[in-house]
Order: sequence, then structure tokens, then C-alpha cells
Amino acid sequence: MELDERKRKILKAIIQNYLETGEPVGSRTISKYTDLNLSSATIRNEMSDLEELGLIIQPHTSAGRIPTDQGYRFYVDEMLAARTKELEEKEKEVENLKSSLLERVDKVEDMLKGMAKQLALDTNYATMITSPVVRGNQVKFIQLSQVEPGRILCVVVLDGNLIKNQFIKAEEELNNEEVIKLNIMLNTSLAGLTSEQINMNVLAALSAQIKGHEEILKGVMKAIMDAFASENSLEIYTSGATNIFKYPELSDREKASELISTLEEKQQLTDIVQDSLNRSDESTGISVYIGNETPVKSMKDCSVVTATYELGEGVRGTIGIIGPKRMDYERVLKTLKEVRSTLDEKFKENNDGKEGS
Repeated sequence: MELDERKRKILKAIIQNYLETGEPVGSRTISKYTDLNLSSATIRNEMSDLEELGLIIQPHTSAGRIPTDQGYRFYVDEMLAARTKELEEKEKEVENLKSSLLERVDKVEDMLKGMAKQLALDTNYATMITSPVVRGNQVKFIQLSQVEPGRILCVVVLDGNLIKNQFIKAEEELNNEEVIKLNIMLNTSLAGLTSEQINMNVLAALSAQIKGHEEILKGVMKAIMDAFASENSLEIYTSGATNIFKYPELSDREKASELISTLEEKQQLTDIVQDSLNRSDESTGISVYIGNETPVKSMKDCSVVTATYELGEGVRGTIGIIGPKRMDYERVLKTLKEVRSTLDEKFKENNDGKEGS
């Protein structure tokens, strides 16, 4: 949608004023708020055009205008993006958020829980953050070792050096040469495949190669599937659920109860996490859901902004901020980008420390 400069400024003024007050915005307010030096009548005409375009609505006959979901979307995509880029180029200082979130935090779980809590305090919105999971993961390496007769240790390594150990019971006793041959055949057939690619045809071909060792193959496949399952289990940490009571449009008892239940039970949040991981802008890692754009029904009166963080080799997680549709988008986007950067730096430091030790 193309808007001329005058309409852009008026729409921006309406949205920013509504973000601050939560009240419908009239033409007289806009005449004082913008640098256009236009009469109230001219502004009313422009507002009528914006209303026809579906960017603002008049909730009551005698009231001013408020943004629609489409209006918020235009603001985020066309206006806020330019402002955020400007801020990024000028912003050089290290923010206090980094030290307050990560100082003396050694464990990932504690760090993520602390981050969710700190974000809720800093933004006055509800927040969520997920543990890192592996997407599109592949088998990197399989190693069989006979510990004792009838007992084989199977080590499965997935991309990202995620490891699963599992013991396999086997009636036969293998010699060193047989163990080596099995390792070669398993890695030749399965290394580089995802769980979806390990299908019946692959298994049939592999079974034909290692006749007589079907029990071991069955154990190896169980270890592989368990590795995929364990590494893709999703932990979601939330904080600040009671912040929603600070916003009248979300504090209705039924709406608030449903939203808090979603944040506490967390099952529905996996929908938005998975959608965010699939659709986030690759250049920024940011997704913005306004109103009905969110896949979670209880959040249809909210805006949800998510950021994807990456720890290398396909290991990814999601940070999210949930608030009213009149949330401070500029501040939220800026905060999420800072948190992403902080996470990247923290995990890079950890990895560098491990490699150097």
C-alpha cells in the first residue's frame, strides 16, 4: 500500500498518540501533534481517506480514530523499520540489559528464566523464552562399542554435537572386525539423514546389508529416534503474566483469565513458537503478530513480537513479548534485538572458553 507523505505523518501521529493514551485520537489533537500545519478540516479529510483504506476506524460516531490491525501492520512494516534501522546505526554503547541479564549466570536454564523475568520487568509486558532446539537436525555420527558380551553401547551424535548414549542388549557376541563393519555400514547409510529421511526404504536396504544383526539395528534405530525426540523437546519459560492487568483492553476477567492460562500452561505457546521459527525474517530474526495474525486464539486482542536466536549449526530458540496492540513497538523491537545479540555473544563466549580449555 502506497501513502503520500501527509497521510503517512497523520497515520503515524494517530498511532503514536494512541500508543501513549489508549484513547481515540481526534483531528484537533493531530493538528497540534504533527508538523504539517494543516487545518482540522483538512486533517479530517485525510483521516477519512485512511479509514477507507482500512488503516484506522472510528469506534463511536462522536469519537476520534484508533488504528486497525492493518494500520498497526503498516506502522510496523513501513515506518518503524526505517526508524529502527536509524537507531541501530547510531547505537554504539553496550546496554545495561546485557550485564543485568547475564552476570554470573552459568546455566542455560537459569539464564533463560532470568532473562524472561528481566524482560517482563523492563517492558511491563508478558514475556516468554524457549530453550534452544535443533531444527532440520541430521545424524552426524554413530559409534557402536561392545562393553561386554551381550551389551553394546550405542553413541548417536547429531548436528550441533548433541549426543545420546544408549545400551543395546544383543544375544550375539561380536568381535572387533564385526563391530568395525557395523559402524561403517551404519554411518554410510544413516549419516547426514534427518528423522524424516530415515524411511522404510532406507531401513530395508540397511537391514539387507547387516543380516543376522537385526536386533542391534533395532536398538540403533531406537537410540537415533530417542536422540531426535530429546533434542527437540521444547521448554518454554514465561514471566510477567500479571502485567496484562495494567492494560484495560486486556483486563476483562474472561479475556485475562484465558490469556494467563495460556501463559501458565504453555501448550498453546508451542504453536506461535513453531510458526515464529518458520516465518521469522532471516535478516532480522523478528516476527510481529498483530491481533488475529497470531496462531493462538487467546491472544487475538494482543500483539506478539518474537525474535529467533541462533547458537550455530541449526540450534535455535525464540524470545517473545506479549502485550496490547498499542504496545511500544519501537522499544520492543530494539529490546529483542539487544537480547538476541547478548545471547549470541554469551554462547560464543562459552564455546570459545570450552575450545580453549
